[in-house]
Amino acid sequence: MRARKNILLLIFIVLIIITGIWVLQLLEGNMPYVDQATRRFADLLGQSFLLEPFQFITHLGSSFFLYPFVAVVTIFLFIWFKHWLPAVFFGGGIYLSHKINHGIKLLITRERPSISVSLNAEGYSFPSGHSMISLVCYGLLAYFITRKLKSKRLISMVQIGFAVLIFLIGISRYIINVHYLTDVLAGFFFGYLLLIGLIFLYEKLMKKISSSKNGEISN
Repeated sequence: MRARKNILLLIFIVLIIITGIWVLQLLEGNMPYVDQATRRFADLLGQSFLLEPFQFITHLGSSFFLYPFVAVVTIFLFIWFKHWLPAVFFGGGIYLSHKINHGIKLLITRERPSISVSLNAEGYSFPSGHSMISLVCYGLLAYFITRKLKSKRLISMVQIGFAVLIFLIGISRYIINVHYLTDVLAGFFFGYLLLIGLIFLYEKLMKKISSSKNGEISN
């Protein structure tokens, strides 16, 4: 167990260093080497049969889909859990991820490889909002769903299903050529950090609420 934690910590540190290098390169006006090496491949993908299905998939992370989706799921979580905290963390967490993403974009001010209003691809490029916000949105949804499940098989299916969806939404932005690859990868990284932070805070607050209720009952 300890060896596994050390490996995960090492991976985490490496990801921080890599993302930091990309940020520094972009602030200096340089294109990261990963993007230089993958631009030609992006052009090939954009001319392949993958373009049309990924243009559909990308909409699952677009604002015009997520706004009503988040509103409905927030209400659903409040009813399902019979508590306000899951609903607040879901809706508030996604709003927070949007604001953080917007703030980072204003800091980096990287131009997109292409602009498309119909594909919800306007403004700055780094990091990908689709990658970051979708990871927080669908990641939190998977977390709350699995808290209600007892079957390990169902829990694994839900986690894998949402993980695949998040990956496809993120990578769709690269395939349809509205983001560089580093935009997508950085979006996943920042989104994962925020997701872990939200889950950690949620569990801390739930424990505090549960212990205070138990204290009231004992008194």
